[in-house]
Amino acid sequence: MNKSLVLGGVLLLGLLGGTLVRAADSAEKLRGDGDIWTSSDVVQWQDRDPIPRDYVQQPPMVPHTIEGYTVNIKVNKCLTCHSWANYKEKNATKISQTHFSDREGNALANVSARRYWCTQCHAPQANAAPLVENQFQPLPAISNR
Repeated sequence: MNKSLVLGGVLLLGLLGGTLVRAADSAEKLRGDGDIWTSSDVVQWQDRDPIPRDYVQQPPMVPHTIEGYTVNIKVNKCLTCHSWANYKEKNATKISQTHFSDREGNALANVSARRYWCTQCHAPQANAAPLVENQFQPLPAISNR
C-alpha cells in the first residue's frame, strides 16, 4: 500500500479525532455537569398522582421512587405491594391479568417470565423537563385532557 496514503489517513484521523474531542468537551450534557458516576440533581423523583396514559395499552408509569428496589431472578420488590396477594393491604395498584399469561395466551398461576421484569415497561415518573421537543398528541378517544 502507498505509504503516503497511509500517512495521510493517519494524519486525517488525528485531526478529526482532536476536533471530535473538543466538540464533546464543549457539548451540553443532558444530565447536567458532573460525570456519569456522580448522582444527578437534574431529576427529582417523587411520589405523585399517576401521569395519564396517551395510547391504548400504554404501560402506566410508576408514581413513586424505585431507587434501591431489587428486581432479579430471585426477588421482585415490586410484587411485595402490587401482587394480587398484597395489593389491598398495601393500598397499591394490582398488576394486570395480562401479566399472568404466556405467549400463547394460556393462563398462568404466577406472573409470566416475560412480564416479571417490571422496569422493562414501567418507568418511574420524574419532575423533569423534556430532554427533546415533542409534539406528540394523545389519542382523542382515550384522552380527557
